[in-house]
Amino acid sequence: MEILRTVPEIRAYAAAQKKADKTIGLVPTMGALHEGHLSLMRAARAKCDVVIASVFVNPTQFGPSEDYDAYPRQFEDDCRLLAEIPVDAVFHPEPAEMYPRGYSTYVEVAGDITKKLCGARRPGHFRGVATVVTKLINLARADEAFFGQKDAQQVVVVRRFVTDLNLNVHINMVPIVREESGLARSSRNAYLSAAEKEAAGVLSRSLRKAEASFRQGEKNAETLKALVLREIQSEPMAEIDYVELYSFPDLEPLPEVTEDALLAVAVKFGQTRLIDNVILEGGRA
Repeated sequence: MEILRTVPEIRAYAAAQKKADKTIGLVPTMGALHEGHLSLMRAARAKCDVVIASVFVNPTQFGPSEDYDAYPRQFEDDCRLLAEIPVDAVFHPEPAEMYPRGYSTYVEVAGDITKKLCGARRPGHFRGVATVVTKLINLARADEAFFGQKDAQQVVVVRRFVTDLNLNVHINMVPIVREESGLARSSRNAYLSAAEKEAAGVLSRSLRKAEASFRQGEKNAETLKALVLREIQSEPMAEIDYVELYSFPDLEPLPEVTEDALLAVAVKFGQTRLIDNVILEGGRA
């Protein structure tokens, strides 16, 4: 497994793979890898000749009061996990390599898809995501890129700018990986105390309850959201940021779930903000 730390190194590596007529799969991450990330690597391994993972805590997607400095960094541990997949190359640049002195160009997705859900609470977040992912796709010369459903809004945003900018890459969304309790795997789970982690199990329980109601025939969006709200509010440690339901992938309001829909939540436990979601498929009861 090759470790690439500079722009010239990843460019040369990608060029060599293309010269050998190999397909390249890219998995962008911020490190602190867990089974959710590894599921993306396996999906890339199954579909592509060469897999490049990036491990880069991207400063431009963090707000001034967010956890950039505290975000877990454990590159040696990450590399051990990646080698087991195996991943072919890891791109691990310093921030100054991606954003050198004088850097002033950003990719920004306009429109409502970045103004709701996490975009409404984290101004500038998706500008940072769109910028770094565009750079990574370009540097890796990726044919396929892989993202997790837990960050479903991010997938929508990435697909939007890939389409709008005519980037020659296919964006794959991989299902959420959960712990035995149902809690969605997340690098931020490491911030939770034992009590907070137990309490956070309410997120998946609430979504499962709404999904079961939907499968039994309930299609009213407000009713489904209310089921989730009541369940989460029953947990004293939970501080709700949002419970929302939108069409998927367009993220338009839906009074009735008669097409694919994203039911998404963001909730704080202590100082840790967690997100989770379920996709209600096709309006089928």
